[in-house]
Amino acid sequence: MIHADHEQDIQALLPKGGDAAGTTRRTALKAALGVGYAASVMPVMAQTAIKTNTQGLVAGEVMIDVAGFAMPAYRAAPSGKRDLPVVLVLSEIFGVHEYIADTVRRLAHAGYLAIAPELFVRQGDAQSYGEMAKLIAEVISKVPDAQVMADLDATVRWAGEHGGNLNKVAVTGFCWGGRQTWMYAAHNPRVKAGVAWYGRLVGQTSDLTPRHPVDIAGKLHGPVLGLYGQEDTGIPVSTVAQMQNELAKGSVAAKASTFVLYPEAPHAFHADYRSSYRKAAADDGWQRMLAWLKAHGVA
Repeated sequence: MIHADHEQDIQALLPKGGDAAGTTRRTALKAALGVGYAASVMPVMAQTAIKTNTQGLVAGEVMIDVAGFAMPAYRAAPSGKRDLPVVLVLSEIFGVHEYIADTVRRLAHAGYLAIAPELFVRQGDAQSYGEMAKLIAEVISKVPDAQVMADLDATVRWAGEHGGNLNKVAVTGFCWGGRQTWMYAAHNPRVKAGVAWYGRLVGQTSDLTPRHPVDIAGKLHGPVLGLYGQEDTGIPVSTVAQMQNELAKGSVAAKASTFVLYPEAPHAFHADYRSSYRKAAADDGWQRMLAWLKAHGVA
């Protein structure tokens, strides 16, 4: 069964009249993290996809030790600089493919040490799946929130050992990663700010996901900016209102959190490789994100 938390990701990938199996065959190289997957496998809008270069950056794959486990991640940062503000970038269910790697590079060009860990790697290779339903069932649905939190803690430690300033830590994420953005902002006191792009706010609980953002809303350590689409069929506006009510009862950071709802924007409106991409909303959200991080001391 496809968990409701991920159904919108699958629907956004399907061409009209098609099915996942017929359109999601992986074809190309995956030796380099963050390269090729979105362009070669997903239904793309190549004419609008953003391509960010590495000029002036140190960028590429790194390995992060998590209690003896080597977790791959893609990181980028201004070359030769230290004491950099840190931004964790949390992916969609498709892992750290080119769109996520490009987002990391965009943040690096804005002056950040940005890093996107492969948070599904213990359960499987998200980029090796040709069928989305199978990816959900065999990989994503088996990822415990507790594992994600520990992996992100290790990522923060790695950043601190490689030029990052741990007094300036932020987190941002998309869809699945948007949900985890809320969760991590309540988990780690080092998080000064978060930006959640259309992350689900409510859901069924389980042993692996015992709580959801609405359950931890009042306990945020850093304020979160939620960027959501009014036409997102997977995240009803009513759940945004529910989250706002919980935030208003909570910590100082919770009360400082806010939402921006984009009219006519669907789920995944920032994903420039998908048909859901809405340039105006994506560009506005990006500028709001940078301003939010700066306003909360992560710059």
